[in-house]
Amino acid sequence: MNYSEKDLRRAVSRLNARAWGVAGGLVLGLGLFGATNILILQGAQGGPVGPTLSQLRYFLPGYSVSFVGSLIGFVYCFVIGYVIGRAVGTVYNRLVSGFPT
Repeated sequence: MNYSEKDLRRAVSRLNARAWGVAGGLVLGLGLFGATNILILQGAQGGPVGPTLSQLRYFLPGYSVSFVGSLIGFVYCFVIGYVIGRAVGTVYNRLVSGFPT
């Protein structure tokens, strides 16, 4: 099997859009999950726990600064990150396929 340099460049220049989606989803999901649980573990020092982070409940229905809320937030953020990562990979691949190698 002898591949030309052109075929090799085309194969290497393409991204795996699904992998980018999963990576983006994990980064966003684990980020919110971790931030929420760190706030819970630190506890309220004389005030409410995570008043700024709790504002996400307006954009992510069901989310709250609690362990169950962090799981719900993980799911929401994973889906959002997956869509963004998949879109980045797809757009990149379409742009790369138009360039001569």
